[in-house]
Amino acid sequence: MTNAKDERRPAGELEAAVLAVLWAVDAPLSPAEVQAALPRDPARTTVTTTLTRLHEKGIAERRRQGRGYAYFPVQDAPGLTALRMHSELERDADRETVLARFVARLSPDDERLLRGLLEPEDR
Repeated sequence: MTNAKDERRPAGELEAAVLAVLWAVDAPLSPAEVQAALPRDPARTTVTTTLTRLHEKGIAERRRQGRGYAYFPVQDAPGLTALRMHSELERDADRETVLARFVARLSPDDERLLRGLLEPEDR
């Protein structure tokens, strides 16, 4: 016998699914439109809460549409990853060690890419 807790999504899964819907459309969407596009059928209140949280995090914006809001992303997938990386870096007071360990784990290709971004040839 499964209970409701067993059927809950892992943390962030619904947020990722909602973002995928927003990224796939080039127009603001209402919570009902996002809900209709999701593979599972979460409650509209759950979708609205998720969209509100994305707005509070600065990942999505919203504009008035009738009595509610329509949402659109302000971060693309790479921008969101960069935002998360910055957020993690801000959590630790020892930035130098965090960055040193991050760089130490880069593949040679990623290290070359990072060097190219930090030291452009035209300087």
